[in-house]
Amino acid sequence: MSIETWLLYVVAVLVLTITPGPAVLMCITNSINFGARMTLFPALGNITSLIAIMTCSAIGIGAILATSALVFTIIKYLGVAYLLYLGISSLRAKSSDFVLPAETELRGTRLRLYVKGMLVGISNPKALLFFTAFFPQFINPAAAKLPQFLVLCTTFVFFEFSVLMLYAIFAERMGPWLRSKGKAKMFNQFSGGVFVAAAGLLATVKRAND
Repeated sequence: MSIETWLLYVVAVLVLTITPGPAVLMCITNSINFGARMTLFPALGNITSLIAIMTCSAIGIGAILATSALVFTIIKYLGVAYLLYLGISSLRAKSSDFVLPAETELRGTRLRLYVKGMLVGISNPKALLFFTAFFPQFINPAAAKLPQFLVLCTTFVFFEFSVLMLYAIFAERMGPWLRSKGKAKMFNQFSGGVFVAAAGLLATVKRAND
C-alpha cells in the first residue's frame, strides 16, 4: 500500500468518524448519564462491531451482502428496527433531569453499555456503507492482503475510538449545563429524533449494484 493511498484513507476515515451519527450520540448520551469514564465501554463495544464488519469485508462477506438481496435486506432492517427502538425509547423517556448514578448503582451497567455499543455499531448506516462498498477499494489485490488489512483496521480503530472519547469528554464538560432542570427532556427529544432519522437513512441504503 502506497503512502498516498493510506493518506487518502485517513482523510476518508477522519470525515466519517468526526461526522456525528448514532455512535457519537450514544457516547454523548452515556457520558451525560454516567460520566466520560463509563463511555469507554460502549465505545469499545462499537469498535468490536466495526472490527467484525471490517473482517467480514476483508474475507469476502461484504461481497455476499452486495450480491444477496435477501441477506442484505434482513441485516439492514434488523438495524433499522434497533435504531427505531433507541429513538422511540428516547422520545418516550419521562425524566426531566440528568442525575449521575452512584458507583454502587453501576453494577452490570458496564456489560449492558458494551452490548449497546456493539448493537449501535452493527446498525450504523455509515459503517455498513463504508465497509461493504468503500473499504475494499483501498485493498491492493496484487499485494499481500493481511498487512494491508491490519494497517487499515488499526487506522480506523484509532480514529474512531479517539473521536468517540473526545465527544464523551466534551459532553462531560457540558454536563453541568445539561444537568440543569428540564434539559434532559430536551436532549432526549433531540437524541430520539436523531436515532429515528438514522433508522430512516439506513432504510434507504441500497446494495452497490441496485
